[in-house]
Amino acid sequence: MSSFSAGHLDLPSGVSGDMLLGCLVDAGWPVEQLVAAVQALQLPAGSWSVHAERVTRGPVAATLVQVSATEGPVHRHLREIEALLAAAALPSPVKQRAGAVFARLAAAEAKVHGVGIEEIHFHEVGAIDAIIDVVGVCAGLEALGVVALSAGALPLGSGWGSSAHGRLPLPAPATLELLAAAGAPVCPAPGPGELVTPTGAALVCTLAEFGQPPMVLQRVGSGAGQKEFGWPNVARLWLGKKLDPSVENLPQLVKLETNIDDMNPELYGPLTQRLLDAGAADVWLTPVYMKKGRPGVQVTLLASLALEGTLARMLLAETTTLGVRVSGVRRHEAERGQVSVATPYGAVRVKLKWVEGELCGAKPEFADCLRLAEEQGLPLRRVESAAAAAAQQLLQP
Repeated sequence: MSSFSAGHLDLPSGVSGDMLLGCLVDAGWPVEQLVAAVQALQLPAGSWSVHAERVTRGPVAATLVQVSATEGPVHRHLREIEALLAAAALPSPVKQRAGAVFARLAAAEAKVHGVGIEEIHFHEVGAIDAIIDVVGVCAGLEALGVVALSAGALPLGSGWGSSAHGRLPLPAPATLELLAAAGAPVCPAPGPGELVTPTGAALVCTLAEFGQPPMVLQRVGSGAGQKEFGWPNVARLWLGKKLDPSVENLPQLVKLETNIDDMNPELYGPLTQRLLDAGAADVWLTPVYMKKGRPGVQVTLLASLALEGTLARMLLAETTTLGVRVSGVRRHEAERGQVSVATPYGAVRVKLKWVEGELCGAKPEFADCLRLAEEQGLPLRRVESAAAAAAQQLLQP
């Protein structure tokens, strides 16, 4: 199974525990492993079942995970659930994450009802199906290797819902308390109804950071909600790799390129120099074959975002091209500097390169070597060799 270091929850239709399970199974976590995680809880035989199927919600395909429980109404205290987790044959990170989810739920319920955490007894979220949701989500994230989870804004629907306490306004008071305690971003819902359940809110608020950090996207898992609305009732889990922080801060450049097959070759030299003088970071020419087998030249340059318009207009005005392609790029850059070294023929500038504070490159400036050779009537190679030897001394420890 693939391992992903980063995950992001895209929740356009809210979130519940079973929707998150659907995301994980849809992303490649075998449902057999979900069943094994539940079996590790040692729940009474025949008291639960788990089933996954592929469904559509509107035009969107997703995985629906249905968790069923046969026990009647049950009121479990936090310490009972903690004991259940402690006795389970599950990896420690799974038990710790699941325990943190229920502790957060207990704190929210206690505040809503005005009692202490030890006094609170869970109703719906203490039932077997809710316990399976919480443990299953924690086990799935662990199995997929997700160590950094983020989430976007949560849509909150309006209306009324039923609970063990009677009719409650939506969003449910416990859901609102969970989101408020976590400082969660919320947004208008696509329609009425309970789109964010207390279990879903507790899982997201405990396991995820709100926001959307950069990542390399590799896979998407879609989980279906139980209800059908007038919009696709799905949650999506984006999986990938965290970006190295040093990569996130790389200079942002644009690459401009165009193919030309009908321009005087003598014009490419002056064009290249004009582009560099105008601020291009690099310019190069590549031979290409174009339509009807005609040989052509691809002109490519790198520049800062601020110069994109200026350089694109220059290419259009000073070449025969009718269009310029633009794409964004990042560039790793070494630290650079310059010093002057003495040679038997005169001073020559040397370009220096550092990588992570270590000097690892020293190259004589060709223009200086050429000037000295022409001024003194010397072979260029002789001046270059002397300059290279002087530059090499700079690299000695």
